[in-house]
Amino acid sequence: MFYAGPQRECPVRALATAGICLALLSVPVLARPSVVPVLDVQQVCRGIAEQGMDPSETGGPDLALSECVSSEQAIRDELVKSWASFAAADKDHCIREVEMGGESSYTDLITCLEMARDVRKMRIPHDHQLEDIAQ
Repeated sequence: MFYAGPQRECPVRALATAGICLALLSVPVLARPSVVPVLDVQQVCRGIAEQGMDPSETGGPDLALSECVSSEQAIRDELVKSWASFAAADKDHCIREVEMGGESSYTDLITCLEMARDVRKMRIPHDHQLEDIAQ
């Protein structure tokens, strides 16, 4: 028997495999925005509570912390009810933005979503006007 050396993979097959892997990695995760994310609001609320420790502020830091956490939970409950009304692309963008800074809050998330929704509403009549002009 004749030994031909180590087996070499076909270069076309290797390129095809690499291309498929690259394509799969570049596809955005679409399932991600299907539910309201669970955010750790403790860090941002702790920061708010520390600001509340200023002598010119009323109430103690524990009160401010508990109020902040309660407010964030109420906003999350509101988001759960209205989640389906926001565009998937906006949800994905806003979740990424809120999770980026390290101090996540539902207040920031709902603000981002509402602004994105409102901008979309403003664009619709403008886009139709442009279509009318083009015709």
